[in-house]
Amino acid sequence: MNTMIRDYIAIQKQDDVVIALRDMEAGDTLLLDGGDVLTVTEQIPRGHKIAVHPIEQGQDVIKYGFSIGRATQPIEPGQWIHSHNLHTGLSGTLDYEYAPTVDWQPSELPQHLKTFDGYVRPNGEVGIRNELWIINTVGCINKICEALARMGHAELAGRVDGVYHFPHPFGCSQLGDDLEYTRQLLTSLVLHPNAAGVLVIGLGCENNQVDEFAAGIPAEYAGKIRYLKAQEVEDELEAGMAYLEELAQLAEQEQRQPVPLSALKLGLKCGGSDGLSGITANPLVGKVADLLVSAGGTAILTEVPEMFGAETILMNRAASPQVFQDMVQLINGFKQYFVDHGQNIYENPSPGNKAGGITTLEEKSLGCTQKGGHSQVVDVQRYGHRVQRTGLNIVEAPGNDLVSVTALSAAGAHIVLFTTGRGTPFGGPVPTVKIATQSELANRKKHWIDFNAGQLLEGRTMDQVGLELLEQIVDIASGRLETNSERHGFREIAIFKDGVIL
Repeated sequence: MNTMIRDYIAIQKQDDVVIALRDMEAGDTLLLDGGDVLTVTEQIPRGHKIAVHPIEQGQDVIKYGFSIGRATQPIEPGQWIHSHNLHTGLSGTLDYEYAPTVDWQPSELPQHLKTFDGYVRPNGEVGIRNELWIINTVGCINKICEALARMGHAELAGRVDGVYHFPHPFGCSQLGDDLEYTRQLLTSLVLHPNAAGVLVIGLGCENNQVDEFAAGIPAEYAGKIRYLKAQEVEDELEAGMAYLEELAQLAEQEQRQPVPLSALKLGLKCGGSDGLSGITANPLVGKVADLLVSAGGTAILTEVPEMFGAETILMNRAASPQVFQDMVQLINGFKQYFVDHGQNIYENPSPGNKAGGITTLEEKSLGCTQKGGHSQVVDVQRYGHRVQRTGLNIVEAPGNDLVSVTALSAAGAHIVLFTTGRGTPFGGPVPTVKIATQSELANRKKHWIDFNAGQLLEGRTMDQVGLELLEQIVDIASGRLETNSERHGFREIAIFKDGVIL
């Protein structure tokens, strides 16, 4: 029997679509704002789009107040809008004009959220974990490093927060910029303040030589790093454990102390998105990013190809003409990267995104960029480099989950907020907070999901849920709470590769 239901969400008044909050059947009726009744004319999955206005072939389809593509055929009210009748309207590189528009105002935080308990390192930087990291310059010693991390984790338990190794396949037979990408990314990880000490291990014959790598480390970090060449010692495990013992003794001198929230850096990431990502989890992360920036902290946004179609929203929030030009170069440079490799610039979204209700790259990008909140963009950083300014930063990296979370960590993020509508167990080098777009996923995958943004569809306000998430972040930063990925030991990196392997 058909019933009058309101299991949908309307985002903007001018939108041509509403979003189904449950699976719809032909004949279901929706009571729209204003009192009009819309009859659904076909089966429509949860999270997908329902037309509320007649749309002509070739006409822009509006969602979030912006075009998400063009109709490939006439669409009637009540019909399902997806890949069969909607296609991207994007093409090629573009010229952009700086038109600064920032209507954001800082918020005042509750007193108990203005500080967290962190580790103030000798150089003044702040970490949220007191770990030892093992970074290998070349992939062919992954298993040696893995064995060392396992030994160190067991033998140094209780003295440090853990000993971790992040395997990768690179560092040898790479040339030019490709080698530099690897070296720069690994260098920035070595400098990360969540690591009280770092053991850098090389083989001895690789392109990414230990001595050259060490030469790129600023002198102020030298005390927390030890270097080992596996080919030059009789027993690399014995030598490595001796170095880890030295580093553990240094780490034991560190103690948590109250520090201002302004010292915190959050990475902002989405993966396995669905039709609710741009409605619940991503705007929620944007709210938290704005709260952090209000307190003088740092938010870091990446996934450059998932800005295509929504890039002007970020560009027009650039703090200066130079930052605007840096963003233009970043966007068009990444488009040229696709062209240079003979690929379609707009080959996105993924199959999982489409199954969840996202049809075009414009739609994905308009949802994705909401993670950046509403504050000014203060700087743009190249891949593998560390952010230098407080506020909202853009970092060069692709959308791939492992690659972009690694880049956010290398940029200095203490914690990565990872929104998902499909679910993923992945964890990066730093605590990775999984935020579900809806309650069904949060309840079904409790061992993956750390926070449920689906509360926003169940009567709670953005202000309420935003403060609750920030409280959880402060607990994680203070060491009072672990993420699920930490609890299960899920820590990985992936390095962006662009070049020839010999």
